[in-house]
This record gives sequence, structure tokens and C-alpha cells, in this order.
Amino acid sequence: MEVYLVGGSVRDQLLGLPIKDRDWVVVGSTPSLMLEQGFTSVGKDFPVFLHPQTKEEYALARTEKKSGSGYHGFECFFAPEVTLEDDLMRRDLTINAIAQDPQGQLIDPYHGQADLEQRILRHVSNAFAEDPVRILRVARFAARFASLGFTVAPETMALMSQMVQSGEVAHLTAERVWQELHQALATDHPDIFLSVLRECGALAVIFPEIDGLFGVPQPQKWHPEIDTGEHTLMVMRQSTRLSASLPVRFAAMVHDLGKGKTPPSEWPSHKMHTHTGLACIRALCERIRVPAEYRDLALIVCEQHTNIHNAAILKPATYLKILNKMDVWRKPERLEHVLLCCQADHQGRLGFEDIPYPQKAQFESAYQAALAIDVQSIIAAGFKGAEIRDELDKRRITAIKTIL
Repeated sequence: MEVYLVGGSVRDQLLGLPIKDRDWVVVGSTPSLMLEQGFTSVGKDFPVFLHPQTKEEYALARTEKKSGSGYHGFECFFAPEVTLEDDLMRRDLTINAIAQDPQGQLIDPYHGQADLEQRILRHVSNAFAEDPVRILRVARFAARFASLGFTVAPETMALMSQMVQSGEVAHLTAERVWQELHQALATDHPDIFLSVLRECGALAVIFPEIDGLFGVPQPQKWHPEIDTGEHTLMVMRQSTRLSASLPVRFAAMVHDLGKGKTPPSEWPSHKMHTHTGLACIRALCERIRVPAEYRDLALIVCEQHTNIHNAAILKPATYLKILNKMDVWRKPERLEHVLLCCQADHQGRLGFEDIPYPQKAQFESAYQAALAIDVQSIIAAGFKGAEIRDELDKRRITAIKTIL
């Protein structure tokens, strides 16, 4: 029995990055031998075991054969005669197909080290085309390693395009799409995730609401970049710079979906986009099962971002109405998240990247002024029932008026 360190841990070690999880492949063993040595079986579709002490994953060397459509249409074969090279060949990218033996020697039959040095994301073999999830993974790796200069190999991009044209992408499960998007949002360049998907044609299948923004013009006076899709990518870059919150980054990504529904006869104006965008966001979130926290923030940002941009001309009562809609009294962190999205929208325009966004401070001041109003003093003054809410609103509006 031979044991090798494989996959991401070897890759990240060679890149000088922190190693989060270590995965191992076992050659020359069987499930019964693993159990005899104290390992615990955890694999459902293929033989994976947990080490009795470290609890790290050890998988028997295996090969896979396509037997159906989508992510789950595979037959797994494992036996003592399956070689390390066989196992590495089934992996997605050459940089993930490097193994290391117990003495620290690297086994690299598919030239992953050379692609690491050249900063290339390249598929190992044509078996890549059998699993549509790999399109999402390549896009995510491109986003994760963009700051290191990695790009997708032309032949890999061409293969991904062929996979899209064959219809394989339509078989992706909602859970896996969200899982990959969620991980992409946590990278420093989530906009690259969308760009790669768009280049191979997968964006139109997986996120048609976002793909539909490209080619839709906006008024050049306010949007020198003109194209709504390009604006969306710019807003994502700004949201990543401003916040580590993944719900904020998601909301930034979908805040302008309504512009994709504007009739061409009304271009470049999009007067109804904050209204039409709500249905688009709900449909996307339901389709890929986005958590409620992400969906709810995205809906608020879509509905209110134009109002918040106009903070300088809003009446005190309008400020309060917006704060009430955000439910900031029960969820105070929401105000900061919404305002960061609005700042990202403001600065996610060509030439506006460093322009200040005073609206954020204005809304924060209005919130603090309204928050200072004591409900107990209203009750002590004799107000009852619905009168309490009415009086609270009046006093909050007066308080906001004093700071505007």
C-alpha cells in the first residue's frame, strides 16, 4: 500500500499559499484493508476513508467512466491495480494533478508544475468534458488565482465552450451552482468568475439574468462605461474592495438585473429597473436556492439604491421610510451592508472609482439621530397602541430634520 498527498494541498504548497486541508490517495489497497487499519468509511459514491487519528480524508485510487448526464452520471472503478497516474488523470486541472510521496518527491505526469510556473489553468485530459461542474471550478480557480496572474488555457476555454454547446451545463444542480458561486464570492476577484463563464457561454445558461445585461446601454453622462454588464463587473470589484461580506458582494452582483428587462425602445434610460429587478432577483435566488440572508439584502439594495443615491434631496420623512423598509431597528447591520452596496454602485463606474460617496455618511447620521429617540419616553407621555408608532415616527422625522 502506497500513500500520496494530492490535489490542492500540493498545489498551494508549491504556490507558497497556506494549506487548509490535506487530501491523500491510497494505491494498492482495498476497502477491507482500510477498515482493518482503523479507518472509517465515509464515501457514498466512491471509497473515501477518515484517518483514525488525523481525521483527514484518504481515498482509494480510482478511475471514472461517464455513464449518464450531468454531475452524477459516473461509474467509479477502484482496485489495487489502479495506478497513481490513472487516478491523477481523472482530475480536472494539471495544477491539481500533482502528487507528493512520503519522502517529499513530486509525481507530476501531466506537467502541472510547468503550468503553475506559467500561471495556466489547463485541463488534464478530454475526460474533463464529462463533468459540467468543472466549468464552474475553472471559473472559480480563475477568480481565486487572478491576483497571481493565472489565466485559462485557450484549449481549455475551447473545450468548455464545446461542453456548453452540447447541453451538459443544463444538468448542473442548483446546490452545486450556489456552492461554486458562494466560494467564488469569497475570492478577491469574483468578477473574473462571471467573465470566464461568459467567455465560454455558460453564463447565458446558468445566470441568464446576468448575461442579459451585457450589450444593454446606460446613459453615458452617468455611466461612461455605457454597458450594463461591464458596470456590473465594476461594481463587483468595488464591493470586494469595500467589504468582506459575501451577502454584500452578492447584492452588488444582482443590483441592476432589472436593466436587462428594459425594452430597447426605452434605452439608454432604465426608469423602472428598481421595480422590475425584484422579480429577476427572486427568480434567480429560487432557481439556485440562495439563502434568505443573501436574497433579502439583494432585494433591498435593488429597490432602494437609486433613492439612497439621491440622499441630498430626500425629505426627512423619506429617510425614515427607507430606514423602516430596511428594518434597521431590528437588524442594524443591514444599514451598513446596503450603504456599502450603494457605494460600490456609485464607484463602479468608469472614472468614478475614487469619487467620494457622502450619501453613506448622510444616511448613517440620519439613522443615529432617529435611533436616539426613546420609545419609553413616548409611552410615559401617555401614548398608547398605534399612537406610539405614530409619535415615534414623528419624533424620528424631527430628529432627522435637525441633522440634514
